[in-house]
Amino acid sequence: MATILERNKKVKAPKKTRAEHMEDALYREVWEDVNNEKTLKFIKKYSKHMIVGALALLIIATGFQIGLRTYREHKIATAIAYENALLNLDSNALDALAQNSSGATADLALFQAYLLDGDMAKLERLASDGDTRDFRDLAKLHIVGARGDEMSAVDVEKYLSDLNTTSSPYYYTACLTIAQKYLADGNRDAANKWLDKIINDKDAPSNISATAQTLR
Repeated sequence: MATILERNKKVKAPKKTRAEHMEDALYREVWEDVNNEKTLKFIKKYSKHMIVGALALLIIATGFQIGLRTYREHKIATAIAYENALLNLDSNALDALAQNSSGATADLALFQAYLLDGDMAKLERLASDGDTRDFRDLAKLHIVGARGDEMSAVDVEKYLSDLNTTSSPYYYTACLTIAQKYLADGNRDAANKWLDKIINDKDAPSNISATAQTLR
């Protein structure tokens, strides 16, 4: 049995008369005029808003391009200044760079300045105000290394308390440092507590774990 669709295919569409074609053409012309009139009214009504919106988009796009170019130029200038300061072994230039930049770049510059002139004030500034945890923790370990003899084991443990978490990249080094300080102070029980934290941690670096086992 033929389907409705198949039957419809066999039905020829009736041809339109000339009058009907003219009527269709007139309808389309009127429809286009109406749409054009609506469009013109819309444009007239919202032209100011459209111009403001277009200008805003242009300003944003231009600002973004300028900002991106300025950012790149600043990064390049910072890299060149850092390289020149290292080549010239200029700790003052590195210190100035650290104060005029941010993030790891600033911290690295300040740490390099300390390594060049041994100024503990730079190291202390990095330990307290560094932008990145890695360099803050590294600075604290260096301060303990330089001034550990003036500190008790309890003081060292307290000072390195921020490093007592696996979130710190120097966690295991800090544990070993505290343990060694307690051993130096003759407090083996306290030292063993820190040594055991390393020994019982399967993620501890092999060299630090071996040292801890030797001290235990």
